[in-house]
Amino acid sequence: MRIVITGCAGFIGSQLASRLLDLGHSLAGIDNFDETLYPAALHRSHLASLRDRSQFSFFEGDILDEGLLSQVLAGSDVVVHLAALAGVRPSLSQARRYMRVNVEGTQGLLDVCARAGVRRIVFASSSSVYGARSKVPFAECDDVSAPASPYAASKRAGELLCATHCHLHQAAVCALRFFTVYGPHQRPEMAIAKFARLILDGAPVPVFGRGDSARDYTYVDDILDGILGAIERTAQPVEPFRIYNLGGAQTTSLTRLLQLLEAALGRAADIRWLDEQPGDVPLTCADTSRSVSELGYAPKVPMEEGIRRYCEWLKRQK
Repeated sequence: MRIVITGCAGFIGSQLASRLLDLGHSLAGIDNFDETLYPAALHRSHLASLRDRSQFSFFEGDILDEGLLSQVLAGSDVVVHLAALAGVRPSLSQARRYMRVNVEGTQGLLDVCARAGVRRIVFASSSSVYGARSKVPFAECDDVSAPASPYAASKRAGELLCATHCHLHQAAVCALRFFTVYGPHQRPEMAIAKFARLILDGAPVPVFGRGDSARDYTYVDDILDGILGAIERTAQPVEPFRIYNLGGAQTTSLTRLLQLLEAALGRAADIRWLDEQPGDVPLTCADTSRSVSELGYAPKVPMEEGIRRYCEWLKRQK
C-alpha cells in the first residue's frame, strides 16, 4: 500500500515509518519540525535512517497547508494522522494554538482525504480524553465529557471530527487512545526521559505530587503493533468510526517508576517534591479488551523490561 504518516519525524511516527518500510509499503511522511517541546535538530535526526530508502518520500511542511496535503495524499491508500501539538502542560498557556493545530489541522486533513478519495484513516488520540477519574479500567464507552486540559479537549474534538467525517464520506477511521508511550527516542520533556537524564547527570529530580499518581505506561513497540492492527482493521471495519485503547496492561505509580529507573541506571535519584500541576490526572488504566479482540493487540513488554531497554539505550546515547 501507499501510506501517509503525518508527524513522521516524531517519536512514534519515525519508528512507525521504519516498521512500515520493512513490511514493504510505500511511504510518504510530512512534518514541520515544530520546536514547542524539543529542537528541530532532534526531529531531523529521527529521519536520518529513512531518507535513503527508495520507498520513502518526505515533505517538510504544516498540516494546516491543505495544498501541500493534497500533494502528499495523492494516490494514497491509508493516512496515519499522528501530527499534533502534544503535552498537557504547554497546552495550558497555548490553548488557542493547540486548538488551531490539533482541531483545525485535523479537519483540514479530513477535508483533503475526502477530496483525494482516501477512505482509510488512523487517528492518534490520547488517554487524556478520559480526564480525572478513579473508576478503572478506562473503557472506550466511558463518558469523556470532562477533559482536564486543552490538549485533552483538542484530542476529544479530533475524535468527534473523525466520527462526523465517517458519517459524511463513507470512510473508515480507527481512533487510537494512546496510554503514556515511552521508549527510545521518547520526547525529552516526558517523565521517564527527563527523570532518567537527570538521574544519570546526578542532578535534582523535580517530582510533582506525592508519588502516588499512576500511569498505564506503554512501550513504543507495543504501540506500533497496535497501529499496524488498526491499519489492517480499516480495510474491514467493525464500524465506520471505532475507538480503541492502546495501553500497557500494567499501571505503575510514580514512586515505583523512580525505583525502576534507579535500579536500571544504578544510581539514586535526588528527588525534590513539588506541588501537583494543573491539568495532570491522578490515574490512567486501559481496558484493552476491544483492541485485543478486534486489532489482535497484545502488549508484550512489561514495565520492568521496557525501562531496562530504555535506560540501556539512553546510556549508549550519552
